[in-house]
Amino acid sequence: MRNYENLVIVKPTFTAEEIQASVKAIEEVITSNGGEIAATNAMGMRKLAYPIEKNERGYYHVIYYTIAPAAIAEIERRFRINEDLLRFVTIKYDTNREIAAFNGLVEKAKKAAEVAAAPAKEETPAVEEAPKAEEAPAEAEAPAATEAPATEAAAE
Repeated sequence: MRNYENLVIVKPTFTAEEIQASVKAIEEVITSNGGEIAATNAMGMRKLAYPIEKNERGYYHVIYYTIAPAAIAEIERRFRINEDLLRFVTIKYDTNREIAAFNGLVEKAKKAAEVAAAPAKEETPAVEEAPKAEEAPAEAEAPAATEAPATEAAAE
């Protein structure tokens, strides 16, 4: 089993749900061929260096995984067939130095995923408290809204 990284660029014309479905399909190709996904990194929508198929932007997604070298040919064949992808690149980590770099990238991607998931959990209680705080100003604004038409009528 060797360590690999795939950077894929998905078409930007898709909705968020379609992009996630396309990424899940890409991950399914890897796992169906015997790969074990170590980490993923959703880099988001970015501007391309040059237009590809008249697209100026693309959704970047990096997948770190381990798999047998014989399966890479099949994975790349399936990526070439997939019309959702603008581009992809497969990087092999072979030497000890490269494997250490791979492990560092995997840890970095896992930490980024944890940080992205943690604020979502913290925002939920804040959102619940926000309507309570908004109720008081809404009551204070209501009389002001009723006074405004009266002043407009008096001005006419």
